[in-house]
Amino acid sequence: MATVLTPVLISLKIAFVATCFSLVIGTSLAYLLHKKNDKLGTIFETIILLPLVMPPTITGYLLLLLLSNKGILYMLVGNNLIFTWWAGVIASTIVSIPLMYQNSKSGFQSLNPVYKDIGKTLGLGRFKIIFSIELPLILPSLLSGLVLSFARALGEFGATLMVAGSIPGKTRTIASAIYFAVESGDRQTANTLMLIMVIISFLLMFSLNLWLKRKRNYN
Repeated sequence: MATVLTPVLISLKIAFVATCFSLVIGTSLAYLLHKKNDKLGTIFETIILLPLVMPPTITGYLLLLLLSNKGILYMLVGNNLIFTWWAGVIASTIVSIPLMYQNSKSGFQSLNPVYKDIGKTLGLGRFKIIFSIELPLILPSLLSGLVLSFARALGEFGATLMVAGSIPGKTRTIASAIYFAVESGDRQTANTLMLIMVIISFLLMFSLNLWLKRKRNYN
């Protein structure tokens, strides 16, 4: 039972924390760049979206270089994060940010500028307009980004395995547990974890689609 439950709990913990980071970082970047049409903005956006097209092992290797005792992140944090669940959080955040960014950017671009003008007319400050007008209006886009980011973080394998490893009870996630269960011939554990992953993914997407359809019908 522990061989099944523990990876699930670790995956949920990593995915939840990574999604929180993705929400803040992805939405902030989308707000800053959604009107940028110059070359510099295009370069930044390309860098943000790279984890979507790069092999996860490449992303993991780059993070390994950053997190190692000679890397930039190690110098800033002063702690070796390699083979810890925080390394899994960082890897999952990096690969899920593009999904949060894309959905948030679409939401910001769909906003009618008149709402911002009304906020200014009412004497609202910049941050008040963002948090009380713009973000509530793009809630469907934000929620879509959240669900997709969480699902992506939950199923992350390659990058996480590179920097966090697959230590039983510490960093072994559902994805890595399935891999090693299949490798060792433990089909029962692999099938159980696969079923859990399929159910969680289905419920996430079903709930999101149901909410979006109800919201469209309500509007």
